[in-house]
Amino acid sequence: MKQRTLLATLAAAAAVLTLGCASLPAPDVLDAQADAMIKASFRDQGIAKVDRLNHDLGQKACSSDKAPSDAVAKQIEAESLASIKWPSGGQYLGDWRKGEKLAQNGRGMTWTDRSADPKSNGAQCYNCHQLSKEEISFGTIGPSLYHYGKQRGVKDPLAPESAATLQYTWGKLWNSKAYAACSNMPRFGHMKLLNEEQIRDVMALLLDPQSPVNR
Repeated sequence: MKQRTLLATLAAAAAVLTLGCASLPAPDVLDAQADAMIKASFRDQGIAKVDRLNHDLGQKACSSDKAPSDAVAKQIEAESLASIKWPSGGQYLGDWRKGEKLAQNGRGMTWTDRSADPKSNGAQCYNCHQLSKEEISFGTIGPSLYHYGKQRGVKDPLAPESAATLQYTWGKLWNSKAYAACSNMPRFGHMKLLNEEQIRDVMALLLDPQSPVNR
């Protein structure tokens, strides 16, 4: 008797769940409702504005519980590559010493910062990468960049044989989604987190043989 009662109870519960699922809104409606709830939970505060919640194709596709299709991933990468602004006058490198200071600086773009000007921001490189043996505190979300230029055979960054590495590295810093659709790396140039001069300095840190990265 107890078994029949249990089975009847389970059957009734299954019927309720089935009815409940059948009455749920469509996924796109639920997504819209969730977006509205999220936006309603935020407000403009200092330099941090609610428009930061507006996602482009890459952010939307890569925030899903499913990886984007190959076609969408290729579209993201193609659009990102087209968005890269190459350095003025073909000058890729700056001062690695300034680049090291940027790499160590984790400040910028918070509501307490007075300005959204890239000059107020750091590159935050050590949050995700190892860059030198001297630095004992670094993140591991990204790969180690120690000997970045050395491992790529860059003896003279200005030599013609280094051109491909310079271009790839600049593109990666400017808009990382150009090379990996769902890259977690900040899009420093594309999102105006760093200006051209700052990116040149980080480039020098990564590629100058005299920098701590390559020694």
